[in-house]
Amino acid sequence: MKSAIVVFPGSNREKDAEAALTEITGTPPVMVWHRDTELPKVDLVLVPGGFSYGDYLRCGAIAAHSPILREVKARADQGMAVLGICNGFQIITEAGLLPGVLQQNAGLKFVCRNVNLRVETSQSLFTSRYEKGQVLSIPVAHHEGNYYADEKTLDELESRDQVAFRYCAPDGSLDPSHNPNGSQRAIAGVFNRTKNVLGLMPHPENAIRELLGSTDGRGLFKAMAEALAA
Repeated sequence: MKSAIVVFPGSNREKDAEAALTEITGTPPVMVWHRDTELPKVDLVLVPGGFSYGDYLRCGAIAAHSPILREVKARADQGMAVLGICNGFQIITEAGLLPGVLQQNAGLKFVCRNVNLRVETSQSLFTSRYEKGQVLSIPVAHHEGNYYADEKTLDELESRDQVAFRYCAPDGSLDPSHNPNGSQRAIAGVFNRTKNVLGLMPHPENAIRELLGSTDGRGLFKAMAEALAA
């Protein structure tokens, strides 16, 4: 599997993502600068976390207009896999690859801790290594992770099986006290209609080693590696 990571001014998780992809796939990703206009021939583009452009204007809004995003969107429309994590989720949502927006956390505070995620579907190239209903422990680190969309869009996401993950209690129940940012319907990650694009706020790249407190993120990277193997 060949992959690339897009780097913006203010990105800070590109090295974490690079380490995860290299460890799981055995092939180091290509690092692509946001001002580039061409992508190498790859199977996956990962848009990492951080604070692109200092989160000025609105998180992800400036980065969404970077030249490389036009090529990412064009390739995604042709079926290439795209994974946006945290700020990457914000960026690809602002760029129109996914529906909805990411707003300030309901508590108006930065949240940094492990959270429980319930897998909502195993029917995707990103989640095939998990079972529906499985509960994962994955860290979050964000101030604008509150997922919002109008009710019609939310209903469409539900009906098309486009909700990837939800914040939940350890037993998998949807307890508001375990929703770290107030996201509607406890949504932590969503797919596009064809499920070749996934955006999520939690950081699976920081949950691949016991030393980091959890290996629950390995399944996502292994699933991609298997699905996109040449």
